[in-house]
Amino acid sequence: MTPRTIRAALALSVALSSVPSASAAQDIPLSGATIADINAAFEAGTLTSERLVELYLARIEAFDDQGPGLNAILTINPQAPARARELDEERRTRGPRSILHGIPVILKDNVDTDDMPTTAGSILLKGSIPPDDAFIVRRLRDAGAIILAKANMSELASGVQMSSIDGPMRNPHDLTRNPSGSSGGTGVAIAASYGQLGIGTDTGGSVRGPSTANGIAGLKPTLGLLSRDGIVPLALSFDTAGPMARHVYDIAAMMNVMVGVDPADEATLASEGRYESDYTAHLDPGALDGARIGIARDFLGYDTEVDWIIEAGLDAMREAGATVVDVRYPPWLLAAKAEYYQTIRFREFPVQMEAYLATLSPGYPRTLEEMVERAKKILAPLPDGGVPNPTRWNFFHDELAGGSLDDYEYSAMRDHGLPLVRDILVGAMDADNLDAIVYPTSPTRPGPAGVYRGSSAATPSPSATNLANLSGLPDMIVPAGFTGDRLPVGISFLGREFSEGRLLALGYAFEQATRVRRDPVHAPALPGEVIRR
Repeated sequence: MTPRTIRAALALSVALSSVPSASAAQDIPLSGATIADINAAFEAGTLTSERLVELYLARIEAFDDQGPGLNAILTINPQAPARARELDEERRTRGPRSILHGIPVILKDNVDTDDMPTTAGSILLKGSIPPDDAFIVRRLRDAGAIILAKANMSELASGVQMSSIDGPMRNPHDLTRNPSGSSGGTGVAIAASYGQLGIGTDTGGSVRGPSTANGIAGLKPTLGLLSRDGIVPLALSFDTAGPMARHVYDIAAMMNVMVGVDPADEATLASEGRYESDYTAHLDPGALDGARIGIARDFLGYDTEVDWIIEAGLDAMREAGATVVDVRYPPWLLAAKAEYYQTIRFREFPVQMEAYLATLSPGYPRTLEEMVERAKKILAPLPDGGVPNPTRWNFFHDELAGGSLDDYEYSAMRDHGLPLVRDILVGAMDADNLDAIVYPTSPTRPGPAGVYRGSSAATPSPSATNLANLSGLPDMIVPAGFTGDRLPVGISFLGREFSEGRLLALGYAFEQATRVRRDPVHAPALPGEVIRR
């Protein structure tokens, strides 16, 4: 292919990606296709689920272990091609189960699957096959989705962006930059188009950090909207699963099948009568018209290029008809939020992790102390590829010394501190009649690889993400633009409890108005990756 041909092909790809999905028959790049586009191709007979799985597996082979070595995938489901063929036949004879019928999904490796290992990225749990699927995995499979692979992650959902199973993940936009964590593997995999959909988990920002660092969309739902049953815990007061995708439409489509009251997770009782059957119905490109949006200015001023992109995004909202209002949080909240988080997080992990370990087969650790002793014996890379992870393992000391769930500090924080944070945030929205408060998901561009500044760090970053966990409120992330060195910047829409429909509408309208998502330079399109709908 000549340079002129390459330029022409790239220009065509960009042009096609800017055409609305609802247009007449068209060719769409794989990375630019929404679930709606894929279903249209299924219905037209121009695509099968088996072919879609083949396309994604080819990308994993090209870019994960080979090429740039993004290292986003821990385990590929060997049954995925056969399952795709079965679902193709089912579609032909009985019709689709849902809009996710035949759609490949990548799961963070702390989400239980009864047919694939779930390690939470820890060599201490290598090869562990859980007794059953997580609740949300059952919902996905029942809807006809295909579990394609399990993604690398920050070990045990905390610490530096690597696992002791398979080492660090790499940002596909810049291999020297941080992909963020702890759902970094899912973020990298979706940005690099290894699958159509991804599932991460979020305790202090672990869906939202990788979404912004890798230039994709994500949602941290209201606590209790998605079941945590079958997810390796970090701190259940904060933990939630969250969908991640290249397109807001796909986030909404995932939510349709994953919500529901789960008797195994009492937190989901709060969602009874408040979850929706079709979140895609909210997706209105005009949703910003008449909206009232707060901007949390406390989280600007850390990176001039991020600030520029966020201000440009605010201008786009105004042009779309939104009113933008400045919001300032109380200084005491900004100063105390990390300590609020750690008061809960370090006390809950040992108890809740040990409850999870009790469900595993013999031979695996049963206590956090036993995990520490086994980790101390891993001081060099192992022949099978495992590596030491001292940054994460050092947190074991904080977790063991963090105190008890019977401590007055813990009960005071749980019963009074967390509701206080929620009331402050909701009060700020109520005071100005806001639909959402927006902020840069990360106030700085992705930093150097291997540096951890998360909510459990001694010096956390100034990001606002853990406020959504402290309050239990939902937070929608959408790509906002790129810095001069081609690093992604995301914008977050924080809303009231169970306002996911409204947040998805606002995020979708912003996405359609700006259209800034771009494929990573280290994971370009492969020949033949076109969806004809």
